[in-house]
Amino acid sequence: MVRAGLTTERLVRAGAELADEVGFEKVTVSALARRFDVKVASLYSHLKSSQDLKTRIALLALEELADRAAEALAGRAGKDALRAFADAYRDYAREHPGRYQAARFRLDPETAAASAGGRHAQMTRAILRGYDLTEPDQTHAVRLLGSVFHGYVDLEAAGGFSHSAPDSQQSWTRILDALDALLRDWPALNPTPATTSTTRLPR
Repeated sequence: MVRAGLTTERLVRAGAELADEVGFEKVTVSALARRFDVKVASLYSHLKSSQDLKTRIALLALEELADRAAEALAGRAGKDALRAFADAYRDYAREHPGRYQAARFRLDPETAAASAGGRHAQMTRAILRGYDLTEPDQTHAVRLLGSVFHGYVDLEAAGGFSHSAPDSQQSWTRILDALDALLRDWPALNPTPATTSTTRLPR
């Protein structure tokens, strides 16, 4: 029998808490069963597999992070919006390292399309429209921001900036300043050089 009080939602939230404690990669149905002191089989009426559990945690994390980012962006534009958006990601990663990792879990196309991932993309593009970026530069900029935010957060979490000056916060602030400057003066696309044709003189 399934222990009374166990629901899919409760199990997923417990899995998210476990991810923050031990790391997302270590979250399994077996580990969750030990947390509730129940047999693994008793959880399979709620969860199909460890992959299913991780997918559900990823969806939860994407939703939480989107809500936080949307709240941070409310009423902001330009550099203020960029900074608020970036800080929302960094703060979430610090508070919920396992969930942050889960938010980047690879989802199948159908699940991804129905997730809050689309909200993240919409918010990023809304910020970039404030810099008058259009396609394809807007997509290039989306990829740039994602690379900088996630890369910095990962390196910081791994202690990469702990043993040298200046302080990590100072670097983060200056990086956001630099991103703002870049977005305001985005380089123009160089036109493809015209092919030079050679006129052959008659002999």
